[in-house]
Amino acid sequence: MTVTEEPTAAVREVGKDRRRKEDQRLITGRTRWTDNMQLTGMLHLAMVRSPYAHARITNVDMSAAQQAPGVISVLCGRDLKDHQGELPCAWPITDDQKCMAHPAVAVDRVAFAGEVVAVVAARTAAQARDAAELVDVDYEELPAVVDLKKAAADEVLAHPELGTNVSATWVFDSAEAGSGGDVEDSIRDAEVLIEREYRQQRLIPSFMEPRSTVVDPTGEQFVMWTSTQVPHILRLMLALTLGVPESKVRVIAPDVGGGFGGKLQVTPEEIITFLMARQTGKPCKWTETRSESLLSAHHGRDQWQKLTLAARRDGTVTGLKVELLADMGAYLGLVTPGVPILGAFMFNSIYKFESYRFECRNIFTNKTWTDAYRGAGRPEATFAIERLMDELAAELGRDPLELREQNWIRHDEFPFSTVAGMEYDSGNYEAATERAKELFGYDELRAEQARRRESGDRVQLGLGISTFTEMCGLAPSRVLGALSYGAGGWEHASVRMLPSGKVEVITGSSAHGQGHETAWSQIVADQLGVPFDDVEVLHGDTQISPRGLDTYGSRSLVVGGQAVVMAAKKVIEKAKPLAAHVLEANVDDLEFSDGRFTVRGAGADQEGLGLAGLALRVFAAHDLPDGMEPSLDADATFDPVNFSFPHGTHLCAMEVDTETGETTMRSYVCVDDIGNVVNPLIVDGQVHGGLVQGIAQALWEEAVYDDQGTLVSGSFVDYTLPTSADTISFVTDRTVSPATSNDLGAKGVGEAGCIASTPAVVNAIVDAVRPMGVQDITMPCTPERVWRAIHGGGRGGATEESAMPHFEEDAPNQDNPGTEGGQL
Repeated sequence: MTVTEEPTAAVREVGKDRRRKEDQRLITGRTRWTDNMQLTGMLHLAMVRSPYAHARITNVDMSAAQQAPGVISVLCGRDLKDHQGELPCAWPITDDQKCMAHPAVAVDRVAFAGEVVAVVAARTAAQARDAAELVDVDYEELPAVVDLKKAAADEVLAHPELGTNVSATWVFDSAEAGSGGDVEDSIRDAEVLIEREYRQQRLIPSFMEPRSTVVDPTGEQFVMWTSTQVPHILRLMLALTLGVPESKVRVIAPDVGGGFGGKLQVTPEEIITFLMARQTGKPCKWTETRSESLLSAHHGRDQWQKLTLAARRDGTVTGLKVELLADMGAYLGLVTPGVPILGAFMFNSIYKFESYRFECRNIFTNKTWTDAYRGAGRPEATFAIERLMDELAAELGRDPLELREQNWIRHDEFPFSTVAGMEYDSGNYEAATERAKELFGYDELRAEQARRRESGDRVQLGLGISTFTEMCGLAPSRVLGALSYGAGGWEHASVRMLPSGKVEVITGSSAHGQGHETAWSQIVADQLGVPFDDVEVLHGDTQISPRGLDTYGSRSLVVGGQAVVMAAKKVIEKAKPLAAHVLEANVDDLEFSDGRFTVRGAGADQEGLGLAGLALRVFAAHDLPDGMEPSLDADATFDPVNFSFPHGTHLCAMEVDTETGETTMRSYVCVDDIGNVVNPLIVDGQVHGGLVQGIAQALWEEAVYDDQGTLVSGSFVDYTLPTSADTISFVTDRTVSPATSNDLGAKGVGEAGCIASTPAVVNAIVDAVRPMGVQDITMPCTPERVWRAIHGGGRGGATEESAMPHFEEDAPNQDNPGTEGGQL
């Protein structure tokens, strides 16, 4: 066999706008979602869920359901008690953390409305749903605790057997860590003290594709197809939870329609589907309804934040004290306890504080459990510090952007060790801010704002600022180990050179909309000098990609992409001895560029030897150097030495009708620094999506429970998601400060827009109405809340400060948006 023509690669792929390879099948519907799976003899599952937030199960009568048409099996928690194990929590943040056992199907007691109490398997989905309604469950209702502050006071216990609602208390103190001074000294010596309390409302990850799981038990392995972000982690946890050898479990994440952290979980329904398949011996499928998703898939955020900022009269910040109450919900999910801890390292953001203390108490309530949601702890931290910087500016009568510049880390101070113990490797906040101001027309808008205020215009203009950084690319395994996280931060990749000259890339990161297949192809095309279209990227199947830690925390490119780079470089190194053998040269004299090996000093007209031709020679193995194995394939595992730290400046202009409370976004500009960019088109998509999610938290989204623990925002009628009609065209741009922790110089972009946009919008709204005495408005900033803040006067939405550990006990329930005066 001979290769008659070597393919030629494009000049350079990295940095090029490339339409995503995967979009063709996704947009045309020629893809395979989990719910599209149809297997011979497959049964369909329906879940029976508790209507009560807290109750004892006294009896489960399944007789009518068992006699219903098409029903094969009906099981309750007592039937599964000895088989189902407990859902895992992989992040015990303290040695004494309290963790309530979480069975997939409740046995004796339910702890939140929506908890599964029985499961029906039938021949069709409709038959399963009909039969589920025939299951008669008797409950003895118990007192439920829903309000986070009341839960922290242990007035009512979510789990009486624990004796408290406090799961864990976690503290970082810069004085103890050696990264700064004593915050109490800074507070005592402060010339200016800003104390505020902010509410991070509960949010619901609302992915395009509802969760779905199919399990086939009929082969040598249990094969699970599931809409998940974490097939590798799920495989391990299934084995550990159910006592099945890991080699007997294969998990496949086919095309996944979004996740945003909401599918970073080992769900009760995945365990149940596995158990029902094993019990019936038949393939089983479960697909949730949208209402089930809103009710029982994990939620995000849900914090009370009490903050104290110390500063000098000249505007220099000195100390920051953070006290959090974080709502865990009824149980601890896979990484639930650690989510607020991730934010602990970001409250100081880009500012040079002398001292810092963070204390978080994780609290159980009788609500759906919380876990990772886009940004996971970083949006909460960014919101708090950016709101505080505006409050400090208002107190001092300073321009809030100029005040930030006074306190941030200058570009010539990198690398910089922060008061929270992080090592920021690179950045240029000045450049990003200057570009954002230029695109926004900051000075002109400030002048317009002044004119409107002077004229008493009914519609006031507010300018909001968010200068942020985040830590992403989760992360060094040793650091995660020091935080008691149950896994590492490495990622794995393989590059296979096929005899035809084509390339297969196997990645341990598992895409759910990020564009891995396109970006990885661009990276490998440049590394190996092969055409973009000659690279195939495989992922999301533990049989094909046996090693990996999956996708979350903006780690795909900066960790998974770096593993791909390392594997590609190994391919070149493995090919060198053969190239030297064929070219009759010394290995040390070879050069590799644009997919070809040439001999240094042999002249520009030499033909050299292409990598594709070498791949065929290796396949034939007719004339290999002594000792060379017939393979150019290579594997690599990358464990980063540091997080990556993207940053940016986001500016928002909001108009507020002071008579109605209506808010209108006039303009939004963001300039992000995410290091080097592989595909600008993908980056723009990630930024736009993140912006809308963050803006939605500021203006629209909120999970609301009544006093009995019933989710009253359990559909898209009541849980307000934005549409394209609700947003405007954003102006986006980038500056570049390459990361030093990976060869790509990339920093990650998946969460940036979501982290930065929320405080920018809220700061703009508050800025518009601050002359009316408003200091804060509780998110979401609905017209009613804005109107109440304006006409309530005073703090217009902020509670009076109170001392920990109990916060202000007379603060109104989070779930009552109509509190008089717009108070929190």
